[in-house]
Amino acid sequence: MKNRIPMKDDWATPKEFLEGLEQEFGELFDPCPLKSKFDGLSIEWNQVNYINPPYSRKLKEAFIRKAYEESQKGKTCIMLLPVSTSTKIFHEVIYPNAEIRFIKGRLKFNGLKTAGQMDNMVVIFRKEQMEEKSK
Repeated sequence: MKNRIPMKDDWATPKEFLEGLEQEFGELFDPCPLKSKFDGLSIEWNQVNYINPPYSRKLKEAFIRKAYEESQKGKTCIMLLPVSTSTKIFHEVIYPNAEIRFIKGRLKFNGLKTAGQMDNMVVIFRKEQMEEKSK
């Protein structure tokens, strides 16, 4: 089929999108850079982190849980995720503990000629956000 987007697990964040996050949050550490050999789930993250995790369910959920855990240590974890509001992890981990920003329109990931097939959201875990929601 013409213009069909290949099925794969990882997508390169659009440069302009990432630059916007850097303007808002400052320098970002990426614990799961595209095509990296190190295990971002087993290392300590920095104070401000940007995570565009692999999109396979198990890896994506593992990075979501890790981002939540790191935020409990006072760190800020900014995630780019596909919108999936009917999932258990959304209702148990994301919704009660994070700031959620839905992205208008679909992102055109690096290397694609057209926009992706999914809507995306930015999920921000930070300790003060969780304290605010619990009030």
